[in-house]
Amino acid sequence: MEIIQIIGLGFVVTLLILIIKQQRPELAVQLGLTLSAIIFLMVLSKLSVVLDLFRDLAEKANISQMYLNTILKIIGIAYVTEFGAQVCRDAGEGAVAGKIEFAGKILVMVLAVPIIALVLDTIVRLIP
Repeated sequence: MEIIQIIGLGFVVTLLILIIKQQRPELAVQLGLTLSAIIFLMVLSKLSVVLDLFRDLAEKANISQMYLNTILKIIGIAYVTEFGAQVCRDAGEGAVAGKIEFAGKILVMVLAVPIIALVLDTIVRLIP
């Protein structure tokens, strides 16, 4: 299972970081960032299966491709934002992480406006 490889890699790099951090803290941060990028790339390849499933389900449910793409973008922004914020926190930059999270929330809100408008329009039509 791939998760075992990811956890093992995480443990090894964590031990290396703990050993190196005492003498070369800048190298420890670089190791953490490299591990983050490797893990991100490892799981990124698995997303195509999920995206294909979502597209098939949306097609069967007769949901507009525009709305599905918007929802997928929102999910993507949420995951990437969380990932970026955690990397910044790991590097000791909590303030930067907070700004990344704020930007992610704004972008999600902007993308969600058409969906919210559709839901409100549907509700208004149902009320006599």
